[in-house]
Amino acid sequence: MYLNCKTYFSYHYGTYSTEELVKQALSQQVRALALTNINGTPDVWEFVKLCREGNIKPLVGCEIRNDHRFSYILLAKNEVGLTVINRFLSLHKRDKTLFPDRPSLSDDVYIIYELNKFDPAALRANELIGVKPAEINKLYRVPVALYPDKFVVRQPVTFQNTRYFSLHRLLRAIDLNTLYTKLNPEDLAGKDETFKLESEIISTFEEHPTILARTNLLIEECGIETTLKTDKNKKCYTGSLQDDRDLLKKLALEGITKRYKNTTQEIEDRINKELKVIDKLNFNAYYLMVWDVIKFAQASNFFYVGRGSGANSIVAYLLEITNVDPIKLDLYFERFLNEFRTSPPDFDIDFSHKDRDAVISYIFDRYGEDHIALLGMYSTFKRRAIIRELGKVMGLPKAEIDRLVRNQQVRLPEDSWQRKIEQFGSLLLKFPNHHSIHAGGMLISEKPIYTYSAQEMPPKGFATSQMDMILVETIGLFKLDILSQRGLGHIKDTISLVKKNKGITIDINRVDDFMQDEKVAAQIRKADTIGCFYIESPAMRQLLLKLKCDDYLTLVAASSIIRPGVSQSGMMKTYIHNYHHPDQVKYLHPKMEDLLQETYGVMVYQEDVIKVAHHFGGLDMAESDILRRAMSGKYRGTKEMDRLQQKFFVNCEERGYPAQISLEVWRQIASFAGYSFSKAHSASFAIESYQSLYLKTYYPMEFMVGVINNFGGFYRTEFYFHELKRAGAKVHAPCVNNSELFTSIIGDEVYVGLIHIEKLNDSLKERILFERNHHGLFLSLKDFIERVQPGLELLNILIRINALRFTGINKKDLLWRANFMQKRAKDQTVVAVLFQEEEVEFQLPELYSNPLEEAIDEIEILGFSLGDLFSLADTNHAGITLATELPAHVGKEVTVTGRLVTTKDSWTKRNEHMMFGTFLDAQGNWLDTVHWPNSLVKFPFLGNGFYKMTGKVMEDFGVYAVEVRAMVKIGYKV
Repeated sequence: MYLNCKTYFSYHYGTYSTEELVKQALSQQVRALALTNINGTPDVWEFVKLCREGNIKPLVGCEIRNDHRFSYILLAKNEVGLTVINRFLSLHKRDKTLFPDRPSLSDDVYIIYELNKFDPAALRANELIGVKPAEINKLYRVPVALYPDKFVVRQPVTFQNTRYFSLHRLLRAIDLNTLYTKLNPEDLAGKDETFKLESEIISTFEEHPTILARTNLLIEECGIETTLKTDKNKKCYTGSLQDDRDLLKKLALEGITKRYKNTTQEIEDRINKELKVIDKLNFNAYYLMVWDVIKFAQASNFFYVGRGSGANSIVAYLLEITNVDPIKLDLYFERFLNEFRTSPPDFDIDFSHKDRDAVISYIFDRYGEDHIALLGMYSTFKRRAIIRELGKVMGLPKAEIDRLVRNQQVRLPEDSWQRKIEQFGSLLLKFPNHHSIHAGGMLISEKPIYTYSAQEMPPKGFATSQMDMILVETIGLFKLDILSQRGLGHIKDTISLVKKNKGITIDINRVDDFMQDEKVAAQIRKADTIGCFYIESPAMRQLLLKLKCDDYLTLVAASSIIRPGVSQSGMMKTYIHNYHHPDQVKYLHPKMEDLLQETYGVMVYQEDVIKVAHHFGGLDMAESDILRRAMSGKYRGTKEMDRLQQKFFVNCEERGYPAQISLEVWRQIASFAGYSFSKAHSASFAIESYQSLYLKTYYPMEFMVGVINNFGGFYRTEFYFHELKRAGAKVHAPCVNNSELFTSIIGDEVYVGLIHIEKLNDSLKERILFERNHHGLFLSLKDFIERVQPGLELLNILIRINALRFTGINKKDLLWRANFMQKRAKDQTVVAVLFQEEEVEFQLPELYSNPLEEAIDEIEILGFSLGDLFSLADTNHAGITLATELPAHVGKEVTVTGRLVTTKDSWTKRNEHMMFGTFLDAQGNWLDTVHWPNSLVKFPFLGNGFYKMTGKVMEDFGVYAVEVRAMVKIGYKV
């Protein structure tokens, strides 16, 4: 009867979660249920799983709509039918074409039209007519009895009750971007699209037993038999399982001589153990496919980092998938792959943002688009978006919406629109909002990917599954993460710049040498790490200083300690203290000392969570891994989490642990397990950090240009130019005769790239470079205008940023001349001339400019100034303490001035808002501040610029900051 059910994966339409839909069916003792979401099958496998658990027969398909209007229902007879449906959906989404009014599909798919759309006599064997209970009175004109095999009951299920119908109306208004009061009836589901009792439906159709009989027969005919949680991935890399096994072993053995000077028994035993487990769990092909991607990347000179738990594998290390030696770091393979894991692991491979798409294209070409898809995901409604969307469709003024977004505690009258937003917003939380793309996951299946999922076609043009990560695991697909990060672009571009600028070839893989380099160690010790991957943020730089970090293992630990769970739980401070005073470490329990001696009694890595849960809390390895995944948000549902928590405490009680100790251990697990890294992941990050550090230490100017040209890092671009100048570079504003598209360096001379002049369109930038490269330098203003034809507005921008300073003319004078020349030429057709005309000469009064005007032009056009802004700040420096002088004033009150770099929000134990500030002082050194709630309320931050602050100097493990008591924003000198 229920052949047309939707969940909230009918985006902006349905209001049932998948679980709620099945629960409702269970409560009404429904024996069969069809999931038919609009133009998609995203939650099919969760639906199938839940139905099977409830002993309900799952039927699957979709509801086809064109321009928000119902067309027909597709219902799969079997797995082949689902494949046909998914392919049908995908092809139309890919080509962005309307669905046909009457599709021609195989007999493995039933097509159910609405009443009176087609003459039943003209329908094919797999075409049916769906009759809604509300349409029963329309059947008196329809010859139902003549076509007993053509009519079925169609009771749509879209929402739970009248309250959720109201939510449905709001969702439709959001989708159509209109006021909900302006919706037309055809924009909405019928008010009767609820879960009516089956007995009521049967009663409605009692005069049409043939329709009931045909509906029951359809239910019997359709079904889905796919086994969940079984391997659906590409089975072989070479063509046979044995050849895969042999090739992987051969590659691993060949890798020994590349990676190790001497082979030990420990290395051989580890390799043999891993190969045995990899083979037993059918992971040979997966390793080889990843190896194949790495070979392509190496041949293409693409920089990459293999990270995540995959770095726990020595076989991955030998195949050069990762660069972390698990023997050296004592990483255990079981964190990546073991017989107890309930979900498949995956390799995470980072590429430069410039190279990633080429790698993805290679994988699509290598294995065929029918077997490849990017992993999908979905964005959910969050509080701010809910308020804005609901406020908009309810007609609230923008100012009122902004006020609601800012203030969560606002008191609302019962009958207000704001109260309605609050009420319906609470229902909408966590609803899927729209389909999206996972950060890097790729699927490679043995059968066509359509067997499991329809595909979307995002703007970049790579087919993307409608399933998310959880559902991929439910059916048994592994993902390969091909990720993007800009740090690798920094490294690659720096190496190229050093080669071009200094003629030096850098082997960036000499990481072991970098780790022994005293200059690099000194760079870490003083936290001079701006621009370096993962270790440049204010919090990370402070941590490095507090740890006095200058070695690889400490940097590995720091990469995990900085994560929110460890830092916010107070364990970061404990770790720092214990690190400096190992003889004073107080372990919660002797068992904990055995487990956490390496990390001074603190759980730093995900491996620590697993070890403690298993050896201390008595959970088996599979349960310990589920615990880790559940806390990191990679496990859907809370039932299993609740069970594990209960079992943990029961086991602790049986082992005789004091209750307060068990509670504290669990608190520590829960506080950071979701944010911590695996040790191998941190180790991979630390290797890339060392590569960046080496380049910054020995080639600081080229390195900073590389950072700037990749537009990536913790800070805004202007602060990387600041670092560039500190490194000794002479930075010049853009110049049409010297600048390239990206920032360039010759010797120590740096020209800002034209790309930073955002108001210039791309075609003009290309014309400037083409003309200069093919026809020589520009000789005069007139020459530039005639050759490039920039137009008056864009020409003025170039002049204001001093990009035509090669003329030797004052830029105000140049603006007058340019406007005169452009107006003269405005109506003239541009043609080639045999002889150059003489430029019109005229005298202008002397036009003065001041440094503030120059700075304002740069800020307006580039987004930042290249000069010394501190000299323009409206303050004198008498009585001002500099950042380098803070150690001499610990505990004392000082006054400091700083140019704001960034802020970080935080909350006290009382949940009061506080902030941390990062500034540059007058000498260009970094200055840190703390703003407690009372101070922040009285003296809030007022945007970027200069601030004068008074407060007490505080010291924490050798790191100095000012506890701000008062703060005022400083303007510029006029």
